Amino acid sequence: MTTVIEVNGLTKKFGRFTAVDNASFRVEKDRIYGLLGRNGAGKTTIMQLLTGQLFATAGSISVFGETPVENADVLGNICFIKESQLYPEDFRPRHVFASAPWFFPNWDADLAERLIADFRVPVNRRIKKLSRGQVSAVGVIVGLASRAPLTFFDEPYLGLDAVARQIFYDRLLEDFSEHPRTVILSTHLIDEVSNLLEHVFVIEEGRIIVDAESEDLRGAATTVAGTKGAVDAFVAGREVIAREAIGGLATATVGPLSAVDRSAASAAGLELSPVSLQQLIVRKTTAAPTEFEQSA
Repeated sequence: MTTVIEVNGLTKKFGRFTAVDNASFRVEKDRIYGLLGRNGAGKTTIMQLLTGQLFATAGSISVFGETPVENADVLGNICFIKESQLYPEDFRPRHVFASAPWFFPNWDADLAERLIADFRVPVNRRIKKLSRGQVSAVGVIVGLASRAPLTFFDEPYLGLDAVARQIFYDRLLEDFSEHPRTVILSTHLIDEVSNLLEHVFVIEEGRIIVDAESEDLRGAATTVAGTKGAVDAFVAGREVIAREAIGGLATATVGPLSAVDRSAASAAGLELSPVSLQQLIVRKTTAAPTEFEQSA
């Protein structure tokens, strides 16, 4: 596969604060990636570095085989849509869509018109008079209709209601199937986008802690529930991602289980349940206690 982004040892510091800490990863052409993590984990900083908006403190970044910093050839193939998108004071949505072809060579005006109708955007109203959801819709339309070879969505769809977010996911998949490109989604709404993502990066305190195929992650953990003694005995010697106890009952999230493991759990009277991608990431980015909590 063709590599679109290659990052090695990337570090970004703001004074004494390290926003990105020795990150290394690769992004391949024509795939949909998730860049996931908690607020302040470093997701936006990474995207700003990849799009040439910030200078790295250390490490290297290659986008389309070149540095993105002050590189018109690279930046002309990128679309970066963020939640706090800013527009000129007197701009209306029609001005945004009319000027988009100046920046995005692959701009599809017909697709933009269809999306404007889907999201019910009032194109002649001043942007400063639009609701948060309408402003989000303007950004989403630009991101989709740009058809940029490399498109970043930094949570611009958070202002959309559930129906509008589903329209975004549906239109993204529809257009991606006909016009593949590399898409990187940063979001907190992990369960909503989990079926879109082909590969996942999870960042925690500036470090990449997960770099894996989504399909591999979906079967990467199981929750075991039962009496504290039975759970404690079953998880002994296993990878434990998280654990909780209330009174004499306990649950533990563990790594992959074989068919033999599952039979043993059943024989011990334990209940097994799958862990969603969101649950897995929440548990990996939340400090788990080293011992079961003692009942009060």
